Amino acid sequence: MKHEVRHCTHCATALAWIVETEDGGDKSRLRCAACGWTHWNNPTPVLAAVLECEDRGGRLLLARNAAWPGKSFGLVAGFMEAGERPQDGIAREVLEETSLQATEVSLIGVYDFQRMNQVIIAYHVRARGEIRLSPELAEYRLFEPAQVKCWPAGTGQALADWLRARGIEPQWIEGIKA
Repeated sequence: MKHEVRHCTHCATALAWIVETEDGGDKSRLRCAACGWTHWNNPTPVLAAVLECEDRGGRLLLARNAAWPGKSFGLVAGFMEAGERPQDGIAREVLEETSLQATEVSLIGVYDFQRMNQVIIAYHVRARGEIRLSPELAEYRLFEPAQVKCWPAGTGQALADWLRARGIEPQWIEGIKA
């Protein structure tokens, strides 16, 4: 999903694709011909958790976002706040969305998600407590790690990497495109 910016945020002039030479060579970007403002369209950092419930036998919690169509379940995820360390941000997101308290947070990896213009920073989060979902989530399911199915997009790749690191060959949901 590309955010469509059409006018300069400083002077309201219509933006145009203008080619300028930058450090890496010529780049075509939406720029304001009047004041020179550039819409960089940089990816947004998103935090995601492979959420292991310590007090539920180490099962993984996958959730269905209330805004998602269908019955797809995925990792708990959210946007990083200004001034926040990523590992603190994912612990906050887990607490806000599930009421679970993170006891351990470790980096899995960083993944691109071109379709949404995002960079996903994925963590393994061990957590405990009573599960109470925020209104942002419609429902959750608990899975044994060996039984969870991965999807081809960014967070699904993080889940697959986490499984592989534990000697579990990932299973993939069929019919879903990246």
